[in-house]
Amino acid sequence: MAESKELKSLLMKVKEEKEKAGLKLNVQKTKIMASSSITSWQIDGKTMETVTDFIFLGSKITADGDCSHEIKRRLLLGRKAMTNLDSMLKSRDITLPEKVHLVKAMIFPVVMYGCESWTIKKAEHQRIDASELWCWKKTLESLLDSKDIQPVHHKRKSVLNIHWKD
Repeated sequence: MAESKELKSLLMKVKEEKEKAGLKLNVQKTKIMASSSITSWQIDGKTMETVTDFIFLGSKITADGDCSHEIKRRLLLGRKAMTNLDSMLKSRDITLPEKVHLVKAMIFPVVMYGCESWTIKKAEHQRIDASELWCWKKTLESLLDSKDIQPVHHKRKSVLNIHWKD
């Protein structure tokens, strides 16, 4: 309860400082999220919306601190970026080192943005690895026949058996 009062007083200070600078706090656009339950807050007679998650600086923040949704979202954004590069990656005019550079410069930063704050579980780690493997496979597709990529299962791990075109 004391934390709630502190947060409310802090928000009022922000509002006052904004008004001193000639700015207004837009209560309709301002949302509140906390790790503990919050009762509805009102400023100037208007109720502020409470949310369980939101996107801040490109990363999804949740009240419970779970990163799995953000990791899935980033992997999907990376997959979308990779499919947008499809025509370039299939082009025979671009060399393999250039394609590798494209993937490293344009795909991996999209996926890994904000990863410093992630708490990664084993399942998410496997998803990230699978996504990286998929990216490299798509990068090499123009050099390989898709029929020539066959998974070979060993006792403990799965690897790709790649046959180069002649």
